[in-house]
Amino acid sequence: MAWQWMGNLLRGITDEASDDLMFKMMKDKYTDNMLMVLSVLKRTSFFNLMELWMRSTQGQQLERPLGTHMHLSPWEMLLLNPVHLYRFPVEDQVTIDTGAVIGPLAAKPLQLRIPVYITGMSYGSALSKEAKVALAKAATETGTATNTGEAGLLPEERRAAAKLIGQYNRGGYLNTPDKYGQLDAIEIQLGQGAQGASPQRTQARFIEAEMRQVFNLKEGQDSVLHSRIPGVNSTQDFISLVGRLKEETGVPVGVKMAASHYLEHELAIAIQAGVDFVTVDGAEGGTHGASPSSEDDLGLPAIYAIARARRFLDGQGQKGRISLLAGGGLFTPGHFVKALALGADAVYIGTAAVLALVSQQITKVAPTEPPTQLVLQTGRMRDEFDPALGAASVVNFLKVAVQEMTSLMYALGKTAVRELDATDLCCLDPWLAKALGVAYAGVPPAAQADYYQHMNFAGWSREAGQSGMQEQIH
Repeated sequence: MAWQWMGNLLRGITDEASDDLMFKMMKDKYTDNMLMVLSVLKRTSFFNLMELWMRSTQGQQLERPLGTHMHLSPWEMLLLNPVHLYRFPVEDQVTIDTGAVIGPLAAKPLQLRIPVYITGMSYGSALSKEAKVALAKAATETGTATNTGEAGLLPEERRAAAKLIGQYNRGGYLNTPDKYGQLDAIEIQLGQGAQGASPQRTQARFIEAEMRQVFNLKEGQDSVLHSRIPGVNSTQDFISLVGRLKEETGVPVGVKMAASHYLEHELAIAIQAGVDFVTVDGAEGGTHGASPSSEDDLGLPAIYAIARARRFLDGQGQKGRISLLAGGGLFTPGHFVKALALGADAVYIGTAAVLALVSQQITKVAPTEPPTQLVLQTGRMRDEFDPALGAASVVNFLKVAVQEMTSLMYALGKTAVRELDATDLCCLDPWLAKALGVAYAGVPPAAQADYYQHMNFAGWSREAGQSGMQEQIH
């Protein structure tokens, strides 16, 4: 009875407050009305409005973590094609081969047990040592690789990672033979999807003694990532660097770049240099912190970058020679399979890995702090992070993700992830289908060429929809 009375009281209070607010909005002039804010939100987003207020309040450039909130790659428009009689599903007793190879022509190719690995996230300037080691242990247990990010060589990470990709980076922190000579693959980091090649700086006051040692910094010295790799100021400089690293180490040597509309121009130089792999980072890629403008308005979405890179590499005779690694905004097992079918040889996760890392420990910080405060180098709750539990969480995510990917492989009738290709996909949008080199779902495979031949690209609008397109065809 008491609870019923309390409920009635609360309903009365909230109803009265709501009535007062509604009456006030109807009575007040627009200039005095909170509807003004709602009107602005119809023209922009809540994020845009809040970031405008943050800029005007804080008076300094914003650093938004974990990438853009914008939905740039429409993965939901791609669907996978199950088979029944045209091609039979894989039999139950057959084991799906989920392995991937990075740099098959290198003297020491990098073999992965699963086609998903953990991307570069820097120790010190982003994640704590405990977080980096936890990610490395998870990668080792699942038979995949992790990546140093743009940092120095963290000894604990090297010991924990059975397979470690290291970034020859724009700060120079891993760019000496004693460090890159300990790696299983070298990724020359020219830029990333979240910010291109914008300069970055970690102020000395945030740099602890251990980080200074790993980065080889002096007391009071900032950590700086330049817009270019030191010593690489021309195409020939890059070509020479690739050749030298390949000769010195024998491990796969590749290049990481922010996906760009100039993608094919960049890939042509990479091919000329003789890289073993190319890492294409879509515009949705995450980062420790970048300006909202860099994250929202820079680069090429991952879904287009993967398809274009695959098409260009194959056209240049590089299929089976140069590995294509891709990511940026990939979160689900379905994303992973679709990206592999579009042409990636392996995919990577960053934001998804961090979210998995903290998944079972969110209650330590919620609701007053974001979960990243557990794993950032400067995180206020860093001491509360349990590395063993974090590693176990990432292992769980990767294992379950691969199980779901495997179940899809049975339905597709493919026994190995390397067999995936564009024929395993159909697209709900004819324009996107054409751009990606995937069949449009609206007509049978045999009718694709005739469909596009009769399609009036100049006169057809997306808003007209499928019905309008069918009328044009007939």
